[in-house]
Amino acid sequence: MMFDALIVGGSFAGLSAALQLARARRRIAVVDAGQRRNRFVEASHGFLGQDGRAPGDIVADARAQLLAYPNVSWHEGLASVARRRGEGFEVDVGGDTLQARRLVLATGVIDDLPAVEGLAERWGRTVFHCPYCHGHELNEGASGVLASSPLSMHHALMLPDWGPTTFFLNGAFEPDDAQRQALAGRGVTVESTPIARVVEAMTVELMDGRRLPLAGLFTATRTRMASPLAEQLGCEFEQGPAGAYLRRTMMETTASGVFACGDAAMAFANVAISVGDGAMTGAATHRSLIPGF
Repeated sequence: MMFDALIVGGSFAGLSAALQLARARRRIAVVDAGQRRNRFVEASHGFLGQDGRAPGDIVADARAQLLAYPNVSWHEGLASVARRRGEGFEVDVGGDTLQARRLVLATGVIDDLPAVEGLAERWGRTVFHCPYCHGHELNEGASGVLASSPLSMHHALMLPDWGPTTFFLNGAFEPDDAQRQALAGRGVTVESTPIARVVEAMTVELMDGRRLPLAGLFTATRTRMASPLAEQLGCEFEQGPAGAYLRRTMMETTASGVFACGDAAMAFANVAISVGDGAMTGAATHRSLIPGF
């Protein structure tokens, strides 16, 4: 069967793109490996109408609503290989090959955390990236920012709105005099002693033996593509502050007929932004299927 569009990735952006195409009465397929980027967190925040819900529950509801459209096909599994075939595309999913006239890559990214013992085990629970998503739940308790690059300066300046903040430089960043003045003006404590490890629910243990209990710790990750499909198809990338993301024009990548949305296609995103981006990408994909549009 030749689908009008194949969406690779069934999380927030991919589901949103799929919904637009389904409502345009296009025959579509969604491929999903079940590896949402925010699968580590217990609750999603800042998404209008869904604030505080478990992200898995939001996705499950969205999937059920999408599958109510009879023109939608769902395929669980990893899309491992994509190739152009004539005027369309083929994508290998397990032992099956799916064909489509258009591809939408909602394949997401992988977060690479700073190499600090105990950090990864707490990711999404007491170690976070986005204060808008998780800062309010710290209830104005003490928070920390673990530097990973100069980008961390923005984190450190933002966090005092959610509670007392310590900026752990950890050898990754050294603020200049003007930046130190800005941090002082925001009441941020700058800690230069490197971190030995993170222990207990969220206690930062420094190399000199001091232990600083926190309500939460924020850090900016490095990101990389979660799927090789874009590279296989010859899509070009932009370099952002955290890592590479797909270059797009009107939601279409540099590979004709290949559209992209969500974390793989934006330098910064959250659930609400990804849903909006997916909706625009679904509409753009639909328009590309209309002759003479």
